Amino acid sequence: MAEHAASNALLPSVALDREQQNRRLIRWWLYLVILVLFALFVVGGATRLTGSGLSITEWKPIHGVIPPLNEAEWTEEFAKYQEIPQYKQLNQGMTLSEFKTIFWWEWAHRLLARSVGVLVALPLAFFWLTGRLERHLKPKLVGLLALGGLQGFIGWWMVASGLAERTHVSQYRLATHLLMACLIFTATVLIARGLANHSVGPAREGTRRFAGWLVVLVLIQIGLGALVAGLHAGMTFTSWPLMDGKIWPDQLLLMDPWWINFFENVKTVQFTHRMGAYLVFAAALWHAIATWRAEPGTPHARRAVVLFAMVTLQAVLGIVTLITAASLHPAITHHAFAIIVLGFAAAHWRATKGSYPSETRVLRA
Repeated sequence: MAEHAASNALLPSVALDREQQNRRLIRWWLYLVILVLFALFVVGGATRLTGSGLSITEWKPIHGVIPPLNEAEWTEEFAKYQEIPQYKQLNQGMTLSEFKTIFWWEWAHRLLARSVGVLVALPLAFFWLTGRLERHLKPKLVGLLALGGLQGFIGWWMVASGLAERTHVSQYRLATHLLMACLIFTATVLIARGLANHSVGPAREGTRRFAGWLVVLVLIQIGLGALVAGLHAGMTFTSWPLMDGKIWPDQLLLMDPWWINFFENVKTVQFTHRMGAYLVFAAALWHAIATWRAEPGTPHARRAVVLFAMVTLQAVLGIVTLITAASLHPAITHHAFAIIVLGFAAAHWRATKGSYPSETRVLRA
């Protein structure tokens, strides 16, 4: 009897250990997904900045994995590109060798996107079938996989906008595509950090709430940046801190109705992105100061200070991108670091809330 009682007493401990081990495995899997998603962001940014996004004019989710394998296939692919307005109006006379350069960027972007789908689907099936997933994780992870599938459709919807009448994709569809990617990235970070053990308990309610709003502000700012990219607005008004020689430039509301200026007026879109940057900077500074005062010396406070430093660096990168008229290297660095800032902001927010509650119940006599 005594031995049986001792054996039962060990069961909760064993269950807790198993739960922690499963959480660790799932967390590291999600960290790998986050890393590949980041690579996808960087390659996607380079694809846009090099004007490569319309080089593949068909959507073949399965067959499209295989690139042209011989000169005849390359010639056929190039002939399809020569039929769209971008070639006829902007790239007339492009050589096959030049076409291959832009083709490989878009192909790599699509291949990475497909790889993320496989990287999510197969381990998810394994963890599910082997009973390693907690109940609350199942809808979250299935939701991530579904959003990834939807993102594939959105990506093609975006590309299709530049194949018939336009020389570039629609800025609306570009912003939708980027924001969906950011939501998937943010959700993955939140789930991974929710599975981690944190050195301190949850932060104060005010700290948690403001950390969440910072994530929202960063997402909005990235969306504004997508509109800038879609309109090539970063190549105009390349002075700072003045814009068109003024702090508050003229002709911001030329279009009718007035609200469309915030989406289609190049000057207004760039000005709004600048103002958004100032707002994120001020909010991050306030959060760092307020958190340090409320919870001095805690990991929450230290992360808030690091987040402010990252936002400051991102602002500097944005200024450099602007004054260089969105040249490739500053622009891709600015794009990539925006995702790093978003990821850190999401991780910080999740840490202020603490880990997911354990599903293992320990009964006490």
